[in-house]
Amino acid sequence: MTDFNAERPRLTAIATRILGSEADADDVLQEAWLRTSRTEDIDDLPAWLTTVVTRLCLDQLRRRDTRSMREAEAPVDPAPADPEADALLAEKTGDAMQVVLDILAPAERAAFVLHDVFGYPFDKISIVMGRSGTAVRQLASRARRKVQGVPEPAASQAARAESQQVVDAFLTAARGGDLSTLLSLLAPDVVMRADLVGQQMGTESLYDGAAAVAARFNGVRGAAPVTIDDELGAAWFHAGVIKVAFVFHVEAGLVREVELIADPDVLATMEIVRVRAKSREADSRDPRA
Repeated sequence: MTDFNAERPRLTAIATRILGSEADADDVLQEAWLRTSRTEDIDDLPAWLTTVVTRLCLDQLRRRDTRSMREAEAPVDPAPADPEADALLAEKTGDAMQVVLDILAPAERAAFVLHDVFGYPFDKISIVMGRSGTAVRQLASRARRKVQGVPEPAASQAARAESQQVVDAFLTAARGGDLSTLLSLLAPDVVMRADLVGQQMGTESLYDGAAAVAARFNGVRGAAPVTIDDELGAAWFHAGVIKVAFVFHVEAGLVREVELIADPDVLATMEIVRVRAKSREADSRDPRA
């Protein structure tokens, strides 16, 4: 695996930055090597490996966060402080990276590290993360603001709240088969793009325009409201497992882009939390929300 070894230093640097641990980075590189050895006809090995390593890192971070939440529920004896180890880690990763490791969600961390640290363009990060260009830009921007300690501007907070209301109203209209409301919440040039797995499940690759997107959602009652990387979205569950996620991008009070994500490797990198039914009239009409 001479070609893999040639890429190893770069991949190790990326994994170490994202995970904050050389040992964890070594585990990711080992798994990436195994996947490479089992895969034939890789057209662009560096790009393929970057995608595999980044997604493995994100999956590990998500599982690490889940494990930490479980462990936090039970009292444990505090681990002994190790100032020397802390100092070595800080020296290797830098103060900014320490902040990143402490405060960023997994997807934010990956977008920030790839763009701001390693200089990857957003179009390539979009491919690596399996997300739209709009999504990775938003993730990197949010991460950068957190790293810099800059609070979210009031205007952005208001826009975020408005976006959540738009998505909530859209999902309610979809469940109720309210086509006119769906159309009123969509920008005329809205698009919904489905990934390859979604297309294999029978979804069109592109729904172009308000009429096409509205028709796709009209009367759909199986999608449950969820938060996806802290933004309101929807997902289809089967036997408790997320099969499809819908990410909505809202601007000026209208849905302008929808991502349909069904690739399990991408879904594994996303922070998806089901939103429980709230005491509102729409939910009382549809208890499955």
